[in-house]
This record gives sequence, structure tokens and C-alpha cells, in this order.
Amino acid sequence: MTEQSAAGDAAQSAGTIAFLGLGHMGGPMAVNLIKAGYTVVGYDPVPAAIEAARDHGVPVTGSAVEAATGASVILTMLPSGRHVLEAYRGSGGQPGLLEAAAPGTLFLDCSTINVTEAQEAAAAAIAAGHRSVDAPVSGGVVGAEAGTLTFMVGGEDDDVATVRPILETMGKRVVHCGAHGLGQAAKVCNNMILGVSMIAVSEAFVLGEKLGLTHEALFDVAAHASGQCWALTTNCPVPGPVPTSPANRDYQPGFAGALMAKDLGLAVNALEHTGVAADMGQLAARIYNSFVEHGGGGTDFSGIINSIREQSE
Repeated sequence: MTEQSAAGDAAQSAGTIAFLGLGHMGGPMAVNLIKAGYTVVGYDPVPAAIEAARDHGVPVTGSAVEAATGASVILTMLPSGRHVLEAYRGSGGQPGLLEAAAPGTLFLDCSTINVTEAQEAAAAAIAAGHRSVDAPVSGGVVGAEAGTLTFMVGGEDDDVATVRPILETMGKRVVHCGAHGLGQAAKVCNNMILGVSMIAVSEAFVLGEKLGLTHEALFDVAAHASGQCWALTTNCPVPGPVPTSPANRDYQPGFAGALMAKDLGLAVNALEHTGVAADMGQLAARIYNSFVEHGGGGTDFSGIINSIREQSE
């Protein structure tokens, strides 16, 4: 059996996927599932997201509960843990997804939320007679569109095996990190590394400018020496050395500064919950919060270099 036919068989046997959250990430992810032959029904409370999804061939319904009714898998891609928990349990006297779903439905949450919220959502789903997997993503809008996302997955082995073909349709790498919530744990740790390293790379380039180094010279050294990292070689914060980096597009995201600030906030919550002494993570969160407060939230997170320049004059 070829890889393509195996993927087609997986799509046919998966049943209906209710895809809730059709924004910049969720919309392209849903489209990739449909292209692979999956049956998808989507919903988003934002009319523009609904219209964009419909224009790209995603069938949509009038409510999340309507989309979830009869679905085998309910995939959520929502802004925060509060939104996930409210969607699961219902709010304002309205029924939630846990009540609307048929017994044994697999809840697949691809949102990026607090570890404790992911564990709470999983416990609520299981208590209601369902199954649960958390699978936050890395790769940004470009990865969502190209189907090259990385999924960090938490859940029971059998449940992860069930959703793996779905995740592999939307991404190129699926890592089972452990029990419920540990997908979120991996995402939080990874993005704390990323936030800290982007600040360090940006500070180094500004220092190099002050010392008379060209961007190309510093890049050629650091990219092949001990300073090598993803923030330098893939998402370089200065235009030129990496033509595909957002710095060459006036810092259009990419991965927006507001999202980095959010993820570092989740990291801080996890640090405080565990008592870990992580000065760099705490400082990175404060720096990106300031970046967002001063108008950087809609630009790529590598635009932090401009804030560093402004403060260095």
C-alpha cells in the first residue's frame, strides 16, 4: 500500500472532524485536512474567519455545538485556556461540547494554553465519557499553510495513535511528549528558549552595529560558530543574511510579537507553579510584554531588535 493510499484510508475511517477555530492557523489546517480527504465541519465566532474558510472549501455551521454533534473528533484551535474550558463546558446557560458530543468522542485540543488548563480540560472530557489529547503546534502560519507544523502531543498511547494520522496530515513532525498536558509543557519550554534566544541574537546584532560590524560578517561567524541557533539562521532579525526571514518583509509575521508575549506568559505561569528559578524566562516575558505595549504586537517577534535599537540610542 502506498503512503498516499494509506493516508486516504485513514481519512475515510476517521469520521467527521469538527474543527473549531478557523483563524490564521486553524483555517489553513482545516483546508489541509479537506485536501487529504477528511470530512471536516468548521465553526468560528468571527464572521471574517467563517467567510475565509468557506472560500477555501471548508464547510461551516452556525455554532460550535452544531459542528460537534455527530463528530468523531472535535479539534479546537482557540485563543486561550479560558476559551477551551468554556467551549467544553458551555457558558451563559448554553450547553458545551462535552454535552453535545456522542459518548467516546476524541477531543483534540491544538490551542496553546497553560499546562494546568490542558490537564483540567482533559480531566473534564474524560469525566464526561470522552477521550482527550492535547497537541499544541509550532511552525506559525507558514507551517499551517504548508502542512509542515510540529505537534507536541500529550495523552494516552491509544488516543495519540488515533489522532496521529490527522496530525501528520497537518504537520511533518509529531512528538508524543507523555501524559495529558505534557504537549503543552513541551511547547512552553520550547518557546521560552525561542524568546530568550531571539532577544540575545537581536542584542548581539545591535552591539555589532555599534562596534562597526556588518550584519553579514556577524551572521557568517555566528551561524557557523557557538552562537548558531534557529533565531539566527532561520528567523534572522536583520534583513539580508536569511532572505526568507520576516526582517526582509518589514517584520510582517511570521510569529507575531503578541503570540510570543502570550507564550512567555504561559511559561511564567509554569515557572511560578513549579517554583523554578528562571531569571531569563521571566525577563524575556517582561521584554516582550513591553514590546507589545509599545505597538509591536502585530509585527514579527524578531522585530524586538527595533526596540533594542531605540533603547540603545
